[in-house]
Amino acid sequence: MQTTCSIKNKKMMMWAIIIALVLMFLLIIRIAVIQFVDGDKLKQMAYEQQTLIRKITSKRGTIYDASGEIVLAKSSTVETVTVNSTNIPEDKKDMVSKALSEILDVDYETTLKKVNKRSSIETIAKKVDKDKTDELRKWMQENNIESGINIDEDTKRYYPYSTLASQVIGFCGSDNQGLDGIEAKYDDILKGKSGQIEKLTDARGGDMDQLEETYVPAEKGKDLVLTIDLTIQSIAEKYLENACIDNECTDGGNVIIMNPNNGDVLAMATYPNYDLNNPYELENSENMDSSEKNKQLQALWRNRAIADTYEPGSTFKLITSSAALEEGITTTDKEGEFNCGGGIEVAGVRIKCWRYYRPHGTQSLRQALMNSCNPVFIALGQKIGKDKYYEYLEKFGFFKKTNIDLPGEAKGIFLAKDKVGPVELATISFGQRFEITPIQLVTAVSSIANGGEYIEPRVVKEIINSETGEKEEIEVKKGNRVISEETSKNVLSMMESVVEEGTGKNAQVQGYLVGGKTGTSEDGVNTNKYVTSFIGVAPISDPQVVILVTLYNPTGEGGHQGGGVAAPVGGQMLGEVLPYLELQEDKENEEEQKEEVEMPEIRNKTIEEAKKILKEYDLELEISNETDDISEKEAIIKEQIPKPGIKIKKEAKVFVDI
Repeated sequence: MQTTCSIKNKKMMMWAIIIALVLMFLLIIRIAVIQFVDGDKLKQMAYEQQTLIRKITSKRGTIYDASGEIVLAKSSTVETVTVNSTNIPEDKKDMVSKALSEILDVDYETTLKKVNKRSSIETIAKKVDKDKTDELRKWMQENNIESGINIDEDTKRYYPYSTLASQVIGFCGSDNQGLDGIEAKYDDILKGKSGQIEKLTDARGGDMDQLEETYVPAEKGKDLVLTIDLTIQSIAEKYLENACIDNECTDGGNVIIMNPNNGDVLAMATYPNYDLNNPYELENSENMDSSEKNKQLQALWRNRAIADTYEPGSTFKLITSSAALEEGITTTDKEGEFNCGGGIEVAGVRIKCWRYYRPHGTQSLRQALMNSCNPVFIALGQKIGKDKYYEYLEKFGFFKKTNIDLPGEAKGIFLAKDKVGPVELATISFGQRFEITPIQLVTAVSSIANGGEYIEPRVVKEIINSETGEKEEIEVKKGNRVISEETSKNVLSMMESVVEEGTGKNAQVQGYLVGGKTGTSEDGVNTNKYVTSFIGVAPISDPQVVILVTLYNPTGEGGHQGGGVAAPVGGQMLGEVLPYLELQEDKENEEEQKEEVEMPEIRNKTIEEAKKILKEYDLELEISNETDDISEKEAIIKEQIPKPGIKIKKEAKVFVDI
């Protein structure tokens, strides 16, 4: 019996030793894992648990206009107020909450919850102006509050010119991040590097008084110099706003002014614009739900000059002309080469000229462009052929984005080449049934203006290190040759004729020879909305400026024709931009400066009576609609463009409806 108990005891002891050894082995493995596998991770966790880190927002780089001196966006110093509740005595938490809510204009109940919350750090207010934080510092001193409330440096973005170039510059979010425009596109360059304040805390998260804070300063972001010229941008915005209001453009408008020789965008304006300092404010938004308000804000922030597509209409005839001349299919001034009979039949479909009721008759290419005669350009499109025509569309950049350094750019919308039949080619040749962006058209016409080379547009030309002053130039990016210099000169010559004698007469500028083309197109199918536009080049003798004015759905008394609505706006802008750039006036034009006259009232007059009146003013009458074979003695004028009282140059056309 005794022997049996002894054996059992020995077995139990042996198992106890084995279990102890196994446990010890597992413990050693666990210690090894903690030490060698999880060591760095646990060390980091301990550091984070014992360290209070307060972020210091870096100052964003300054954005300058083309001069490099005028500030368009800058960061000013403000402060952020946070609390560490463990360092605020319980009997003072209510007093602290009241003071913070009163001084910083924040909600008391929300503040009290944050002051009582057991966490290492809680933000009370961001972007606080220094006068308020100075008031808070004074209160803390008067009430012996030495810890628990932190006041740290922060930055606030400020835009000195409020609405100027708003859709181009963009704005920043509450965390100093770029959300739109240049601010978003160049965010990594502008934002700099954040700093921080580090301090070790005890187990409860309280301050350890014997240890000092570690301060890591923030690094300011780099500065940008734009191609946007403050004066030219202001001119563009002034006349664009006036045009949209005067012509009751329900969907707004945009303007691009570009140097065709280097791609510098001198101005890019969209109407309506918004206040960059208050980007979330909307007029008459009291009764809007959040979804509708967000939709309207997105539309307001949208840079339509690069993000929206539209049918260019007759402005696209410049592309067809360039392709036809480059291919040797036609010449500029062969008398009677084309004939307009009011329309042309294509694959069994008759496509009318805009002046089908009074055909243009025989014309040269120059005259056809001056008259904006659709049948002529349809015929040219047929001779070029869709394969070759699509090659030119690609050369001019319509199948790709321009790569302008702004976010949200779209590209042209065309039918696939294999789906293009005779009718589709016909409509494309005079600018309809496809869509492009305004920036694509400006870039393409710049290729014509600069002698035939494709150049990418840009809005930033220089990056400056704000600490060292070191400058980095943004290179001008040139593409392939699109057309020859000879073709370029010929098209520019015809564009000059359009403004001197054709549909673009209202874009003439005293002292300068301007070339251009007007356009009118439908804004969608069966919408009863129109887009009216004018593309201009000046001075023709040495092109330095390409301008595109695009107005969406003008519904005013002036109608929706490009020559009567958009061309005058282009002329007004160029009339101020060209002298500002100190460009030499064209001598030929100086000798032939046309006088201005005040437009007379011819409504409710017969065509015969109106012609006599206009002859006295050296003006030409153009009927915009069908006459129905009514004689000039019987046809009564219902509407006229321009309206009575408006200043108009002698020899200009007056458009009337009967």
